[in-house]
Amino acid sequence: MIREPSTPRENWRERCEAVGFGFHSIDGIYWDETARYRFTATQIETLEKASAECYRICMEAATHIIEKERFAELAIPESAWALIRESWEADAPSLFGRFDFAWTGVGEPKLLEFNADTPTGLVEASVAQWHWLEDMLPQLGANADQFNSLHEKLIAQWQWMRSENFIPQRLHFTCVGDHEEDEGNLDYLRDTAMQAGIEALPIAVENIGWREDGVFVDETDAPIEALFKLYPWEWMLGDTFGDNLRRTRMRIIEPAWKMVLANKGLLPILWELFPNHPNLLKASFNALDIVGDVVKKPLLSREGGNVEMTVSGQKISADGDYGAEGFVYQQYAPIPCYDGHYATVGAWIVGDEPAGIGVREDATPITMNTSQFVPHYFI
Repeated sequence: MIREPSTPRENWRERCEAVGFGFHSIDGIYWDETARYRFTATQIETLEKASAECYRICMEAATHIIEKERFAELAIPESAWALIRESWEADAPSLFGRFDFAWTGVGEPKLLEFNADTPTGLVEASVAQWHWLEDMLPQLGANADQFNSLHEKLIAQWQWMRSENFIPQRLHFTCVGDHEEDEGNLDYLRDTAMQAGIEALPIAVENIGWREDGVFVDETDAPIEALFKLYPWEWMLGDTFGDNLRRTRMRIIEPAWKMVLANKGLLPILWELFPNHPNLLKASFNALDIVGDVVKKPLLSREGGNVEMTVSGQKISADGDYGAEGFVYQQYAPIPCYDGHYATVGAWIVGDEPAGIGVREDATPITMNTSQFVPHYFI
């Protein structure tokens, strides 16, 4: 895993915007092709195997949590327990997720967390960096490739979900309105669904209505039979109409059972079930169980919010609005740093298969919403 300097394409903005990646410069520089990450084919195989293995053990942990009803340890409200069980027993399918790994390119990748409910960084990891690779091939050489089958696997997963009648022909897609990054990711997912032959209709989450006959509706008062939401489950349950989720037959993607995987409480339970697993870091609900350098994470933290690291006696922390729900404690894994750029590998799962990676950088070991996305390739 080598960070190399790279000359940006003259038309990189236009190339990004052509695939719906209009937020490439949000908060300054987000998409950064002044650098690139180079991997070997063997390293990519290691990441692919680690992704598949982590998904396997996460699904075993989900089975354990749901069967043993360990929801309270994850601060999941009792009102959601039935929704989780029902979606699990119905085999409600998952579309995607993203593992975040600490890895230098040597040894085994170490799982930092699983973004299982509302992962973002998708359009840049999929089509944006693939177009970058195509444009850079004259410079990189004919043997250059990229760990990236996201686009094809998303379309295939939509097609499979439709063929198995998990979703109807008409599917609504929602996120918070006027949020450029979320809307960009949502529009890309809508495009993959439409390429799979599904009618994909956008609606801002604040515009979803409720009818007293037990149906959620769109702006035209048409029933919403199925909803893909880039909006966290815990937010939905806490909203004004959250209680109505238990009164409707509307199908939701990601399904409610993903709540147990999107929660940092998954990490101690994984360690409990698979102690000393080569892809895991020791984790606990009890701070005293972790000796040495430690990372304190809120159960529901997103984009590094309220994460605190203690490394060699020095504290590094990020602001946020999380923590009231409780914390977990995880052994610190060094994040590789290249000239002041701390790099985290995001490994994507589509359905139950590894589908590619994206590399994000930040100025601290905590990857936050200030991070940059840097493209990759392998030989």
